[in-house]
Amino acid sequence: MQGTGGSSSISNSYDQLRKAGATARALLVTAAAQRWKVPAADVTVTSGIVEHKPSGKRARFGELVADAAKLPVPADVKLKDPASFKLIGKDAARVDSRDKSNGTATFTQDVRLPGMLTAAVIHAPLYGAKVKSFDAAKAKAIKGVKSVVAFETPVRSGVAVLATDFWTAKKAAELVTVEWDDSAAFKRSSADLFAEYRALAKQPGGASAKKVGDVAQALGSAARTIEATYEFPFLAHASMEPLNCVVRVGAQDCEVWNGEQFQTVDQASIAKLLGLPPASVKLNQLYAGGSFGRRANPHSDYLVEAVAIAKAAGVSEPVKMVWTREVDMRAGFYRPMYVHTLTAGLDKDGKLVAWQHRIVGQSILAGTAFGGPGIDNSSVEGASTLPYEIPNLSVELHTTKLAVPIQWWRSVGSTHTAFSTECFVDEIARATKQDPYALRLALLSDKHTRHKAVLELVANKSGWARPRGKDEVWGLALHESFNSVVGQVAQLRRVGNGFKLEKVICAVDCGLAVNPNIVAMQMESGIGYGLAAALSGAITLKDGRIEQGNFDDYSVLRMNQMPAIDVHILPSTNKPTGVGEPGTPVIAPALANALAAANGKSIRTLPLEGQGITFV
Repeated sequence: MQGTGGSSSISNSYDQLRKAGATARALLVTAAAQRWKVPAADVTVTSGIVEHKPSGKRARFGELVADAAKLPVPADVKLKDPASFKLIGKDAARVDSRDKSNGTATFTQDVRLPGMLTAAVIHAPLYGAKVKSFDAAKAKAIKGVKSVVAFETPVRSGVAVLATDFWTAKKAAELVTVEWDDSAAFKRSSADLFAEYRALAKQPGGASAKKVGDVAQALGSAARTIEATYEFPFLAHASMEPLNCVVRVGAQDCEVWNGEQFQTVDQASIAKLLGLPPASVKLNQLYAGGSFGRRANPHSDYLVEAVAIAKAAGVSEPVKMVWTREVDMRAGFYRPMYVHTLTAGLDKDGKLVAWQHRIVGQSILAGTAFGGPGIDNSSVEGASTLPYEIPNLSVELHTTKLAVPIQWWRSVGSTHTAFSTECFVDEIARATKQDPYALRLALLSDKHTRHKAVLELVANKSGWARPRGKDEVWGLALHESFNSVVGQVAQLRRVGNGFKLEKVICAVDCGLAVNPNIVAMQMESGIGYGLAAALSGAITLKDGRIEQGNFDDYSVLRMNQMPAIDVHILPSTNKPTGVGEPGTPVIAPALANALAAANGKSIRTLPLEGQGITFV
């Protein structure tokens, strides 16, 4: 299966590529030894040169490839000793930065093919609504409009205008009148959903994700209990490049150009729609202007839509489907909304003896090829894997079913579990008058050495123990996701009646850092992405309609809001683990904990916008 997601590129491919490289080297060495009639053990490889030093014979890889290709592939090869690494573990620049900076990188929007038509789409305003009828007379009267068609996919229904260019297609689409059948449509509002979720979060009986000891008994006999409810809205991926796709549908084949993330799944989905074997669907991989999980859609929603439009129009010319920002924002597949209720039990000495965690939200995996019986781990990851040693602990999940399409969003379940667990730890620290760092350190058992090391590193590098000025307010958070452990300290300063996020200190254990430069970049970008959601990210529904449409009402982070970031990578000889996502979930609780430290008021709802907190 080909695809990229789950921060898996390096962690999955590290051993594979090392073995592939070592195998190629072994074949080249054997080919050289046979050609020169020398023992293979005496042949060395250095910087692309194969050499037999005693005889002085040398050859480049290219000179030996033909002979090497004829040899049997060895079943087992010796890997290079890490002590001999020359490139792994050293900083290397990105290879795509120059092209992306000077405009020569090719994105889907840059594709121009002979005879290509552009499709603008009108989606049903309510999830589950379908096209009943439409009037396209005014649209068809515009020069350049070729056709107007209704389409329906397993995901959504709509009308598409095909024209010779995007602007013509867009303006014509504004003139199409569509009558929708919304008899089976979703018509609920965010306020109603949150009320339902809050009630569920107070009820026992959810599916058990983890159970240690007897939480009910421990809470019943606790000297003191603390309870908190945390709420998280739907979130859009909000990539800089709205979703788009170029397709050419032939009689016996199909060709696609776009920024891909889920190649094998998309190829199979398109083949199924067209009744073709997967091998007849060709994907041309382009750059993607952001994805954050959105292009790895289990239903291949936007690609299938582009193909369905071309098929409905009956055109053999290439069709470029372009979603406007508003279409992209309202087309669904959001990070699900969630509500968490946590209850802690403390003994007479203030020691944490019980932890009850109830989570309410939709399942991302349900109804996909990745789902199955039992709990959706993407709903509870980070909560069910809590590293803190608590004698009585339970994590329960109430899985809801809504018609709102949902999907993974950078760092998936950890987007909400990191916030609820790490903010709750700080609430316990404040209630028991303990230092948040000291409490975490005390709760980490000896088996969580990576967590301890990261916690100590971020505390040391941030200067956590030093006295702070009266206007300095800091917050700490620690979380593991995608097998990497990340700790962050958010350093805020009071400025008048507001706050300025000046710096984030980030420590990460991601195993062996193959390219430390990229690890730092991923931590920085993850922090920026998570910070945007924490400050202002929220998709809301009113009577089933999405209220947001563009960056004026769904803000993303601006450059002037980005803090300075120091990234510290814990040295490791372990295999690489994920880095694309683990930096994202930690910033929101670190920020919220800093704000709570400033005024003693807990932050339990995201985003922060509208809660009377001012950032300068």
